Amino acid sequence: MTNQTEVKPLGLIKTVGLVLGAVIAFTLAYSVSWCGFLMLVFLYCLLALAKFGTTRSVFYSGWAIGLLAYPFQLWFFYTIFGKAAVLLWLIAAFWLMAFVLLARLCFANFKPTLAVILIPFLWTGLEYFRSELYCLRFSWLNIGYALPAPLNGFVGMYGIGFVVIAIVTVYSNWQVLKASWIRSFPRISLIVVFVILLFLLVVLAMFLPALADSKVRHRKTVSAAGMQMEFPTEIEVVHGLDKLNWEFPQAQLFVLSEYTFQGLVPERVKAWCREHQRYLIVGGEDPAPGENYYNTAFVISTNGEVIFKQVKSVPIQFFKDGLPAPEQKLWNSPWGKIGICICYDLSYTRVTDQLIRLGAQALIVPTMDVADWGRRQHELHALVTPVRAAEYGIPIFRVTSSGISQFVDGGGRVIASAPFLGELATIQGNLTFRHPGRLPLDRVFAPICVFVTAVVIVLLAFVSLRRKLQGRAKLT
Repeated sequence: MTNQTEVKPLGLIKTVGLVLGAVIAFTLAYSVSWCGFLMLVFLYCLLALAKFGTTRSVFYSGWAIGLLAYPFQLWFFYTIFGKAAVLLWLIAAFWLMAFVLLARLCFANFKPTLAVILIPFLWTGLEYFRSELYCLRFSWLNIGYALPAPLNGFVGMYGIGFVVIAIVTVYSNWQVLKASWIRSFPRISLIVVFVILLFLLVVLAMFLPALADSKVRHRKTVSAAGMQMEFPTEIEVVHGLDKLNWEFPQAQLFVLSEYTFQGLVPERVKAWCREHQRYLIVGGEDPAPGENYYNTAFVISTNGEVIFKQVKSVPIQFFKDGLPAPEQKLWNSPWGKIGICICYDLSYTRVTDQLIRLGAQALIVPTMDVADWGRRQHELHALVTPVRAAEYGIPIFRVTSSGISQFVDGGGRVIASAPFLGELATIQGNLTFRHPGRLPLDRVFAPICVFVTAVVIVLLAFVSLRRKLQGRAKLT
């Protein structure tokens, strides 16, 4: 495993330029909807630092990029967590530094072809681990959320990240790789074919939802309507339902946000559903042993009875957010199988994937996004819904307390939305139940990347230890 990649130390000016380039590209990619392609520039800057920087410069520049880019997007952490936000920003930046450092060590210790192959696995492994597996899991700011949502279909959010960084890695190392590949063309040509096939699959994924829909003959549709209300009183809820019923008389299913009630659904609201013959999904609190509770979405039938309940699977860390769900089930509605996940549960693929495995044909997501958390928090949270819809190929109806509510079709296209700070704003969508959702390819592939990353870390530690022991042997 001798190093075959020439590592040239960068000067201070070039290092600062790459750091600022990465920060600017990342910020624009997440702040301007049509600038998602700048993620390519962001990754290119990271790899240039990893390839030509020293270990020390890579360590500090990785931290610098994270601490300049992430707090700009996650400034609302300070509003929510106070001074503890500084620690959370440091933790977020740590994962970026870890990737750049590992990439640098791969360039320094492995042959160029092996380094190029490993780097996409390292990125995907770290991204999946920090998003889904460790205690402070946080999936926002991944590559997939910055790109057009339909691109996440079929390969998945982590899969598209793998494809994008693989393309950037090959491009940025093309001259070195070309010389190596000429010597071993038959073997390397298989890798090229593999990359081309991945690209074609991504393109094909954009057309799969429409293709699948065209083959489904038996469909049921329900008109769903929702209203944004933040900490309403019981009478305000009844008035809100009256407004929804007047504005959307064809709607059969009404949806209100998470924590609409700080307790069980009041009898007056149940009576309203019975009188007006409407189904209602609404958030409240279901008592639990002791002084605990379950953050619950209740389904009220046209008979005014609670016919289904789903508890939030992953309560938010550092919040009083109830106990985690004992189980996940689907509501076998009159129109099809509906999965209900509450608020931030939609950000965890390990939560929503289970609903898809159970056969969900649509997702409904009651959400509490407090207005005081600011516009940026709401905008970032709204990026999740189209990505999930594109991944699973099913519609999602998301109603929040203060915005941004969304109705997204199975292709990841936002059909309707209600704005941030839109008190009493309404949203309506026709959910068509065509087929159960599908799991994208990365749900199997991403955990493999975590394993590969762990093996690479152990291998690099072994190489470092061996060199230290060899150095000591020479001194003696």
